Amino acid sequence: MDFDFLSSTMITLLQAVPMTLLLFSLSVVSGGLLALVIVAMRVSGNPVLSGFAKGYIFVFRGSPLLIQMFLIFYGLAQFSFIRYSFLWPFLREPVVCAILSLALCTAGYTAEIFRGGIRAVSPKEIEAARSIGMSRLLLVRRIIAPIAFRHALPAYSTEIVLMMKSTALASLVTVWEVTGVAQRLISHTYRTMEVFLCAAIIYLVLNFVILQATALLEYSLSRHRRAVPPAMKA
Repeated sequence: MDFDFLSSTMITLLQAVPMTLLLFSLSVVSGGLLALVIVAMRVSGNPVLSGFAKGYIFVFRGSPLLIQMFLIFYGLAQFSFIRYSFLWPFLREPVVCAILSLALCTAGYTAEIFRGGIRAVSPKEIEAARSIGMSRLLLVRRIIAPIAFRHALPAYSTEIVLMMKSTALASLVTVWEVTGVAQRLISHTYRTMEVFLCAAIIYLVLNFVILQATALLEYSLSRHRRAVPPAMKA
């Protein structure tokens, strides 16, 4: 095995990590905020808002992310009202299209994950909060949101990892993140195994950091569920 080539390849791919992290962070944050809006509509009880949220979730969970990305990247330019709008300087950029498609897709999955967390909140806790006069906003902030997020975190961590891996699709719309740079190296060197091995190692390390961070967060949010040491009981 050519370790000199592996080291030079790893250095080249590491230079593309900031772009991968940019795609990942912006899509997860914006997708998470959009998911909060979608799940609020989903559980609002309003048939129109709930129907729209159901339709949104069905479309973005039921269609491939790659097709969604192609529709945004290649399809938006076909509408004249978009080309001549103030949004076009942004929407014509491949990075923006990639982030938008990733965010819209993850919002559909995340909304369902959050809805599952909300349904896991015990009705007795909600009734107890209402009995002491908590307002609806305070009830959500102090009771429903913390408990729902704690229940949703394991599934949400999986969705975050999937989003990190999904950033590789951005290379198909000319965004030079880790996978895109790897494909360009392969086209020049024809050494597929070594290049993709280096890329896989980078993704493994990034996902390991994400999983450790979410595990630490879950641990900190579940202190009350951990057993009390016998010495403290005495």
